[in-house]
Amino acid sequence: MVIIPARNEEVAVGRVIQGVRDECACDIVVVDDASTDATIRAAREAGAHVIPLTVQLGSWGAAQAGMRYALRNRYERVATLDGDGQHAPSAIYYLLDHMRQSNADVVIGAFIQRGSWQRKFAWRVFQVITGLGLKDLTSGLRVYNKRAVSLLASSEATLLDYQDLGVLLLLEREGLDIQEVPCVMYPRMSGHSRIFSTWLEVLKYMVHTLLLSCSRKNDFGVKRFKSKPLIGKLQ
Repeated sequence: MVIIPARNEEVAVGRVIQGVRDECACDIVVVDDASTDATIRAAREAGAHVIPLTVQLGSWGAAQAGMRYALRNRYERVATLDGDGQHAPSAIYYLLDHMRQSNADVVIGAFIQRGSWQRKFAWRVFQVITGLGLKDLTSGLRVYNKRAVSLLASSEATLLDYQDLGVLLLLEREGLDIQEVPCVMYPRMSGHSRIFSTWLEVLKYMVHTLLLSCSRKNDFGVKRFKSKPLIGKLQ
């Protein structure tokens, strides 16, 4: 199953869904995060099942709602990708194939060359503080197996604000195998990044995430490990 969290993506979400349908014979669920535009209508017209949220929960809250739906309906694997058109739907099979070959619990499509220097600076700070050896901490292109979905659908994961660092810390604490493969990233079809759009947003993100890292450091018990080279070719 493919989960697409979306908020105010009426311009892009239909094309994203069609791209997934062209590449994958899979169920598609769009979790609408209380959009104020026609995202729900566009998603339904494109053939996706839509879970409408009446209250804005944020990117992670929307993704978790999709995972709970997947768990209730007994899906074995779940892929997530953004609704803004930045992720190539063809990469889903690439991530799934890597999961089958490596037996990883989570596979992330890493875009290590993207973004502003503000984003890269934030990543480096979090890598040093948490000890996570991953190259891309914020990619929304991921594939999870059932074990990972069960953990992330639990109440323990409900209060994690950002889907990137908090989720990765929780997965690492529970001993799940997280791997990355390099993928390409396209420009957004519309809108802009809400986290890294300005220095103020970067600062807010860093303060919030640093507090999360410090408050959960002992709880999560993350150990430092060396960065592993990314596996595979760009897709």
